[in-house]
Amino acid sequence: MKKKLHKDTIATRAGIETDHQHGAIVPPLYLSTNFAFKEVGQEQPYEYSRQGNPTRDHLTQALSELEGGVGGEITSSGMAAVTLIANILKLKSKVILPHDCYGGTFRLFRTLAEKGILDIHFINQGDIDLVERTIKKIKPDLVWIETPSNPLLQAVDIEKISNIAKKFDALVAVDNTFLSPALQNPLMLGADIVMHSSTKYINGHSDIISGAVITNDEEILSDLKFWANNLGITGAPFDSYLALRGLRTLSIRMEKHEKNASAIVELLSNNSKVKSVYYPGLEEHPSHAIAKKQQNGFGGMLSFEIKGGLGSVKQFVDGIEIFSFAESLGGFESLITHPYTMSHAVLTPKEKANVGISEGLIRISAGLENTEDLIDALDAGLKKI
Repeated sequence: MKKKLHKDTIATRAGIETDHQHGAIVPPLYLSTNFAFKEVGQEQPYEYSRQGNPTRDHLTQALSELEGGVGGEITSSGMAAVTLIANILKLKSKVILPHDCYGGTFRLFRTLAEKGILDIHFINQGDIDLVERTIKKIKPDLVWIETPSNPLLQAVDIEKISNIAKKFDALVAVDNTFLSPALQNPLMLGADIVMHSSTKYINGHSDIISGAVITNDEEILSDLKFWANNLGITGAPFDSYLALRGLRTLSIRMEKHEKNASAIVELLSNNSKVKSVYYPGLEEHPSHAIAKKQQNGFGGMLSFEIKGGLGSVKQFVDGIEIFSFAESLGGFESLITHPYTMSHAVLTPKEKANVGISEGLIRISAGLENTEDLIDALDAGLKKI
């Protein structure tokens, strides 16, 4: 019996030596819009790049293997991936989502609900009893999970929620963007669909926009492929080529991201100007036990709340160096983001308060810079408050 390869080997070898024409180690980039038919009436794997493309398929195959799926689709963005999953649902389908999900996901599903297309319910999925009661009452068609959540890093139990959902024949989709396939595999924990904004950790170089949807169900896969082609939201070959390049170094990058995040958490946890630190790697974090059970690491994302609110945030941002003040995450560069005015600006003040997003909250995506330099930069920023 052939020994199963480790995930870092699968990622590193993605697409390697698949060029049978010239023997190129790295597979070529297929930019072609269309593909010549060999004869009338004969089906072939590639006809038109919106429908199928060899470069995109290399990335899909690698991610499917890493996630434990049977296949999927690469989309033009992370939000396109969310849109694709929404489109496989029937009209008036019932959907349960986390109240603390990504702002773009919140905006999309809320808009679909306002149009009468879907029946949407946002709840705190950290309360497993509430999850169970809501599923029993609503009998949803889809349960959407985001773990760890953006931006408070709440981890929820994928396996428990999936088991409850299955009793009522609900699909389970998990946004795995914050951890990547290197640190968490939702399909292996009971989910039906996993999605990524592969703009983030999978690509890792902040130079493309891309998404991915992977499933372990052939019927769902057929629906995903139909709607991806029908909506015209499949990813560009060049973007897939770059994401595949990034994927090959994913495991080793995640190690450094986590190392830097852990060091930053230690600094912030011992600073008198910091009110709270949100990172599942902390034993006192409310969902530490869940994260430890289902994740292969705690990742490179963290948030913290500064005392003094918005005024202190402005002083901190003005005083910090090295870290870029920008949206997105998961790239080689360290970033700081202000969720209240950036990623979650779409939420009302009441909705932000309900989630726990205060004006003093800052989110950090720890990059790959020297750890000591990052600590010095943060310390300097805190001293400006």
